[in-house]
Parts: sequence; structure tokens; C-alpha cells
Amino acid sequence: MMFKGTEKRSAQQIAHDVDAIGSQMNAFTGREATCYYIKTLSSNLDKSLEILLDMFTSSVFDENEMDRERKVIFEEMKMIRDTPDEDCQDTITEQVFRGTPLGSSIIGTESTLNGIHRSTIKNYISREYTRDSIVVAFAGNFDERHVCRLVENAFSEFAPEKPEYKYKKVKYEPSFRVKVKDIEQSHICMAAKSVPAGDKDFYNYAVFSNIMGGSMSSRLFQSIREQKGLAYTVYSMNNSFSKDGYFNIYAGVSHDKITEAVHGICEELRKFKKSGVTDEELAKAQEQLKSGYIFGLESVNSRMFQVGKDATVQNRIYTQEEIIEGVDAVTHDDLAKVARKLCDCSRYSAAAVTNRKIPLRRIVQG
Repeated sequence: MMFKGTEKRSAQQIAHDVDAIGSQMNAFTGREATCYYIKTLSSNLDKSLEILLDMFTSSVFDENEMDRERKVIFEEMKMIRDTPDEDCQDTITEQVFRGTPLGSSIIGTESTLNGIHRSTIKNYISREYTRDSIVVAFAGNFDERHVCRLVENAFSEFAPEKPEYKYKKVKYEPSFRVKVKDIEQSHICMAAKSVPAGDKDFYNYAVFSNIMGGSMSSRLFQSIREQKGLAYTVYSMNNSFSKDGYFNIYAGVSHDKITEAVHGICEELRKFKKSGVTDEELAKAQEQLKSGYIFGLESVNSRMFQVGKDATVQNRIYTQEEIIEGVDAVTHDDLAKVARKLCDCSRYSAAAVTNRKIPLRRIVQG
């Protein structure tokens, strides 16, 4: 709704003004933050920032526009349901964090969407969009003092602060869910709790995930895809939030290969716990993580997103040196510690989107 008109611009005028200066503007919502951003030439920075601030501070939230946007979001919900790998990822996240806000779908449901009106949004903004929770992040070629002056008083109408939210962890118990759909391929996610973003073991989990399923030479890719031919896509990732985290393995397989694929994944986890990793594997994973991070710094968007996320969610900015040192510091003993937590399939929740009911719990735990 921030794009649907302000006190001085219609939705069409917003789009026209952005295009007139060759800028790119969008927004996205994660589980812990919402980002509104604009990418522009340095020569058009002032104009671009004025448009973005106008939307952020002066949107009118017209009821008719809301009704139209509601229809768009209904279609987006259908699109997600029609994309089984996304549906499987959403489902496993809901399972791992059931009973906490992190377990709620970002896009919501038809009933929650129907319950959102202009007053709902206005009340939400007045409660949540406070000066102590707003971060303005810049990346690129700009004058620091100049941009600080531009935003110095931009949020004076917002409340100064909001009460600190206390995240309450809920005891994790493995859970299993199967969604039956008329599809040509089965999609599987297996996940277990890991650590928050600022945890001392964060880099240990990142290296573990890279070795298990972070690249074409990873154990899962080589075993499940290359050697056994069970999946076209198989990977793992460690997702960390400010107060919690989870390790997730995904595979897309033929309907008749689900059991074999899951057992193959559990076998690789057991091998990791039993034998650990070689010096070469550890060094390769560390180089891949550092390279991926450095390559990301070449993107102005990536830099802006990372700075904004760190400041918003963790209230600090991590330097390049800190991140490189964190990756390099991971040892064999650190990975063995992670393996004791993540290499037991009885700890895993699982979700499957497939064409028939399957005994998923028994497949994973049996």
C-alpha cells in the first residue's frame, strides 16, 4: 500500500516519477523486517530519496486501492500454492517455529487478509514504525553528511520508541506434514533447530551447511544427485534470525524415490558425525563462503540490504574483517560439535509436497 498513493502523489505519479529519473524501486517483507528501497544514479539521489520518504511518511492507504491490492495478494497466495518447492519451504518453517511469530506465514491467509482494513494498517504503523526501529541504509557513491541531513528530521512525526518485544522460545518437537497435490515431482524439506545470527557458533553452522549441501561438490549433491541419481535439486542452508535459527535440507525427487532419498540424506548425516571432514573439505568450504561474501559486496543492492538487515535485526554492523575471521576460525572440533546436534535424523521435522499420502514420520525416523 506504500506504492498506492500519498498525500501529493497518486500511484501512477509515483511510478512516473521513479521512471522519469531512471530509478528502480521495490519492497519486500521478511520474517523480522520490511525493506523499502530505491536504486538510482548518484546524481538523482536527492529526488529518489524524496520519493521514497514521501511514500514512507505520507501514504494515504485509500480503501478502494486496498480492495484492489487485496485481490492481487490473493493471486500471490495461489501462485505460492502452485509452486510446490516454495510451499514446502514455507511449511517446514511453520513446523520448526510452531507457536512463535517466526512460524507464521509472511503472506498470511485469506481470512487474515480479509481482516486488514485502513485502520488496521494505520494502527500497525503507529505502533511498529517508531524512530528507534527504523534504519535508513545507504550504499554506493554518496556524501555521508549530506544524506544524514536529508533524513535527519524525516521521521519526526513517528513515535520515538516502542516496547521491546520479548521473544519466547517454544520447546521444539519434531513434526511432520504431507501435502497432497496433483504434481509431477515430490518436494521434501527436513529441518532442525540451529542458532541465531549473533550466536558464537553461527559460522560453525554456516560451514557445516556448505559442506553438506552448499555447492556442486557438497556431500548431498554428490551423493544424492551425482552418485544415486535421486534428485535434480538437493541442497542445505542454515537460516538464522535474531533470536532463533534452523538448518534445512531440500530435495526435489521422483514420487517413487522419496524413501530412498530421505534415507540417503540421513546416511550422509551419519557419515559426517562418524568420520568428520578432511582438511581439504574444511578449507574448501571456508573459501567458498568467503568468496560468496566478497562477490556479494560487488553489488550495491547486496551491501545496502546487508547493512540495513544487520542494523535493524542485530543493532550492529559486522565488518568485512569480522566476517572473514569468523569463517576462518571454524575448526574440526567446531564441526564435530555441530554434528552432534544436526546429524541425528530423529531431531528433524519434515514436510513433503507430493502426489499421495506417505508415512513421512516413519520414513525419516525409521
